[in-house]
This record gives sequence, C-alpha cells and structure tokens, in this order.
Amino acid sequence: MSTPTTDTAAVLEQAPVLAHYVRGGFVESAHRASVVVTGPDGTSSLALGSVDDPIFPRSSNKPVQTLAMVRAGLRMPPAHLALASASHSGEGFHVAAVREMLASCGLGEEALQNTPDYPVDEASREAVIRAGGTRLPITQNCSGKHAAMLATCVVNGWDVATYRDPSHPLQQAIAATLEELTGDQIAATAVDGCGAPVMAVTLAGLARAFGTIASAPAGTQEAQVADAIRANPEYLGGTGRDVTVLVRSTPGLIAKDGAESVYAVGLADGRGIALKVADGYPRAKPVILAAVLRRLGVESSGLAQLECSPVLGHGEPVGAIVAVNV
Repeated sequence: MSTPTTDTAAVLEQAPVLAHYVRGGFVESAHRASVVVTGPDGTSSLALGSVDDPIFPRSSNKPVQTLAMVRAGLRMPPAHLALASASHSGEGFHVAAVREMLASCGLGEEALQNTPDYPVDEASREAVIRAGGTRLPITQNCSGKHAAMLATCVVNGWDVATYRDPSHPLQQAIAATLEELTGDQIAATAVDGCGAPVMAVTLAGLARAFGTIASAPAGTQEAQVADAIRANPEYLGGTGRDVTVLVRSTPGLIAKDGAESVYAVGLADGRGIALKVADGYPRAKPVILAAVLRRLGVESSGLAQLECSPVLGHGEPVGAIVAVNV
C-alpha cells in the first residue's frame, strides 16, 4: 500500500464547520467538512476546506469503476450497470438482479467475495432475519459491483479467484480510469469495507470525474454509465434513499454517496461537486450537499428530502441539522 504525502489528519482537523446540530435553538454539535465545485474545464469554482489533498472516496468511486469495466468490455443492461455503480439496499429486486448479472456470465453467488451482510433496507433485513437467514455476500450493498467485476473478468479471460487483488488486471484497469478522469495520481490504496481495493484521490479530482461522466456526449461509454444511473436510480440506492430521490428528481444529474460521509455529484453541464465530512458521520452530508446545490441554482424537488434532518426529543422534532457557511 502506498502512503499519502500529506498529513491527512491535519487536513481533516482544519476543515471549516459547515453544519450545526441544533436542539431547541442550542448548537449541540458541529461538523467540519470540505466541499468543492469544479467547472467543465476541471478548475474549482468553489472550494471550502482543503480540496487538493487525497481522500478515500469509498463507494462514491463506483460509477468510475463501472466506466472502467465498460471500457474493458463489460456489456450489461442499463439497470445492471446502475447496480454495478450502487450501494444498494438489498431489496428483493436488487438481489434478483445480482443473480441475473452472475448468471449472465455463467457464475453463481458463491463466486462473490464481498463481505457478507444483511440488507441495508430495514424491512428486507427483518424479513431475512425472521426467515432464519444469515448475512450473505449477495445481500450486502456492494454485491452489484462485485458481480460486475466478476463478469468483466469472465469477458476478458481473467482469473475470477483473485479479482480483488490490487495487481489484478481488473483493478489495474480501474486505477488507470480513475487517474484519467480525476487528473490525479492515486495517493494510497487500501481495502474497502466490501473487500475490494479503495484508491485515494483528491476531492477536486472526484468532482472532475463526476462532471466528466455526467456531461459526456451521447454514444460514449461515459454517457452509457450516466444514462444507466439516470434511468434506474432505484438500482443505485433503493426505495426512499436520498441518492435515489436526488437522481430521479433532478434532470441530468448523477450522484453517488459513499461511506465515511462522502458525496459526489455530476451535472449535465459538466460541473462536478464533491464533499467529505471530516468526522465521517453521515448525518450532515445530505444537508451540506443540498445547500451547495441551492447555491448553484440547481432546481430539484429532491433537495427537500436531503434537507429534512429533524433532531428529536422524546420522539418529537425539537431541532434540525442545518448547513452553515456554505
């Protein structure tokens, strides 16, 4: 694994406060975060905090990973490409589609090497537990990505047993595409929560990548990925998920949330947005993102859900998470 050349702890600690957790008019907590907006030319038009230091984008990298696989010969229906880019909720239609993805390349779910888990969706998780089910790779939120990785290996005749190894041709192809779209050199490589490699790039680079994919000309492989996400947002997240609502309600937009409080957005005009909440806690990131989108003049009914963040006291709303300094 490579080591970042910057003191990432110091960068996170020095990020500006961009959200308050307010209870009864009293600021109870504050969240530091960094945000960047890039233009079609890749330059930053808004930068709050340090945006040229590396972060792990976590699952926000997935649309770029999907593009790398399409470039390597992956051919799947749009809904499956959206699922390849997803951190899905493990609802029945998600699990069924992952099985279809595997069957299309002659594999079964035993080939999946992602971390076993219950579905993210509460009702689906309870149904599995009530039926006596256990944590499985196929119900874990990254199973669509892993199924696509396996399918890409089959298409190319690559070894399917070692597809998670950073030196594997699949992961090398992903790394090359990530560096191309971000304009960065990968600063560090580690193991993501699902077991696949996660590669560090700058927040500005992540925004550039999303702007490039979202604004790609029709007929390109980048547009193929973007169109799949736009047409199938329920496969990208799941019923009620804010990323699904945001994509569905905003013409031309693509987005992907990631663990440790990362969010990335691409707009059809080539602008990209990326944010990282320094403490990794996810509750502030949709609120901050909504504030940035409003500042940019983006029209979307989905912003109301992103901003809906009531603080409860005895089960009743007594405050909210609010964006500040954005």
